[in-house]
Amino acid sequence: MVEISISQVKAGFSEYVNRAAYGRERIVILSRGKPKAVMLGMDDLRRLEELEDALAAAQAIEAYEAGETIPWEQVKAELTDGVPD
Repeated sequence: MVEISISQVKAGFSEYVNRAAYGRERIVILSRGKPKAVMLGMDDLRRLEELEDALAAAQAIEAYEAGETIPWEQVKAELTDGVPD
């Protein structure tokens, strides 16, 4: 993982995009010396999203098996909250 300042990103934006996209580097962007954001390639993002989905599914199964369910009426109300009829 590479750490760079915001000013370095501004000066070499396309270089860092290419490093993240094609070099598979994860680039931590620092603001005042502290991590503020991360630049990573689309493949890494997709893998992270797949991991999040798998974790959420496992947690949902655990909750279901533990009897931690939500009544359909509550789910429906939450899904349609603010949606016009």
